[in-house]
Amino acid sequence: MAEIGPVQLIAISFPPDANFEGRIMAELAKLEGSGTIRILDLLFVSKDAESGDLLALDYQGEDLGAIVGALLGFEFDEGAQPPVPATGDGGHSFGLSREEIEATGASLEPGQSAGFLLVEHVWARDLKRAIRDAGGVPVAEGFLTPEVVAAVGAELAAMAEALDEVQAETGSTGAGEEVKE
Repeated sequence: MAEIGPVQLIAISFPPDANFEGRIMAELAKLEGSGTIRILDLLFVSKDAESGDLLALDYQGEDLGAIVGALLGFEFDEGAQPPVPATGDGGHSFGLSREEIEATGASLEPGQSAGFLLVEHVWARDLKRAIRDAGGVPVAEGFLTPEVVAAVGAELAAMAEALDEVQAETGSTGAGEEVKE
């Protein structure tokens, strides 16, 4: 099996009157085009306002949704089996379970829709390997909530400003790069 970077499932809910104008897909295409991420699967779902059933929506004829659909409990093909969870980290379990993924879909209110995006963080392939080779295992990860960001907002802004200044002076684009003379 080819080595892949960390894989993340992102679920984003939208109200019944969401304004889809293509900007989200354009940003995803830009990230994929730059080699930052690779889109492994994408599925849009909607919770039927009358029955409350979760429905898979076809996205512009794209051949996507089978992996995420299986994780959500959809059966697209007769006899298709959902993926078997693998524990390739020496038995350490970290991340979203199938039950949590299914609960995310079930938590939608009638009339709401959601996009489930499965991405590989291509930028982190070598970092993942280095951490694993050093014996490291993930113990926590996640985006900071707006409340946590607000609590350290001044410090984050000062750090970002300082890094911007250093990068402008040295011509570097990030941590770990050698200073150009």
